[in-house]
Amino acid sequence: MRYEVIVIGAGMVGTSIAWHLQSHNSQVLLLDKKPPGSETSYGNAGLIQREAIHVHPFPRHLAELIRVLPNQNTDIRYRWPAVFRYHQALLKYWQFSAPSSVQQIEKEWQTLIEHCTSEHQEMITAAGAEDLIRRDGWIEMHRDENKLKAAILGAENVLQQGIEHKVLSITQLKELEPNGNFDDFIGAIHWSNSWQVSNPGALVKAYAKSFQEKDGAIGECTVKEIRPEGDGWQVITDLDTFYSDDLVIAAGPWSNQLIKPLGYDLPLFPMRGYHQHFETTPQNTVNHSLVDMDKGFVMGPMQQGIRVTTGAEMTTIDAPKNFDQLNAVLAFAKNILPLNQKVETEAWAGSRPCMPDMKPVIGAAGKHSNLWFAFGHGHQGFTLGPITGRIIEELLHNKPTVVDIEPFDAQRFSNA
Repeated sequence: MRYEVIVIGAGMVGTSIAWHLQSHNSQVLLLDKKPPGSETSYGNAGLIQREAIHVHPFPRHLAELIRVLPNQNTDIRYRWPAVFRYHQALLKYWQFSAPSSVQQIEKEWQTLIEHCTSEHQEMITAAGAEDLIRRDGWIEMHRDENKLKAAILGAENVLQQGIEHKVLSITQLKELEPNGNFDDFIGAIHWSNSWQVSNPGALVKAYAKSFQEKDGAIGECTVKEIRPEGDGWQVITDLDTFYSDDLVIAAGPWSNQLIKPLGYDLPLFPMRGYHQHFETTPQNTVNHSLVDMDKGFVMGPMQQGIRVTTGAEMTTIDAPKNFDQLNAVLAFAKNILPLNQKVETEAWAGSRPCMPDMKPVIGAAGKHSNLWFAFGHGHQGFTLGPITGRIIEELLHNKPTVVDIEPFDAQRFSNA
């Protein structure tokens, strides 16, 4: 069959793109090997982070590098095969993490983040998904006084950007979350205008259902190859061959393997995260997601139970699971809340697509007409899916874009 647009990748980003295009009179086919919201978009902290105006640079100070090197931290771990495989991308990451570069990158990054809640709201309303959303923010907890002071100063400096917060004493934190043990903490920040989602995968599925209600089509199959065909595209899958005028690659960490045969080699690298659910009881019920900033993990209320998510593991996308980082995190998490009964027999693991300059790739591919890229959102694909969908729709339909897309152009990498 032929469609006006085929979107490959049914995570938050790809589903949002398909939804926006279908909403603006394109006939769209959304393809993925699994149902919408089943991969990276399923396993996240469930936060739509309006406050996430800062990127995460590569450690550049000697003390920070020394901290990371033993590979025993709960926030970041690495495997040497991945370091060797992605060493060129990691070198670029280190270069882009110079303070002068980060300052400019964050200005560009913020043009996307400022639209995250408003763009999600349009899709939430259309999808009838209000029951999945809580608009009471999340809590950033600190164990170190100097880090807390720095975080408070940073929060005060972004008030003019519409980001709301309240500094909490431990007494105030305990009032909000009476089941928590916060003896090891000295204070917290409540980010009040970011949103919580009680089931991230279900929100993507709700958006996908809304897309189908607009007569959009979904195909559950594995894409084997993409080929230019005249002015359009041929997409060969394990089930059928599909044709389109335009093609959008939004396959997250799998994007590079689709586009490399066409001559693209972007410095995309995966960062893995793990999560485990625990049964919710009257003794461990919490009202907000709690983020331990010093240990680098999130624990929050989900439909499936209390979800504990790790920071990042630098590894290859197909490497076996290694639960050491998660187990280290759980030792701290169980000291905050009583987490006794696991929900899953095995913890979930998935990969986030990262770019060395900490910005996503959004826009025209460059070497081929009617080919579009939308991947590399790092930890914020769930937050930025809807604004990315809007931008791709505007580009594909030759409209003025809501943000300047030049900073996110694929061609910013010379070998692209």
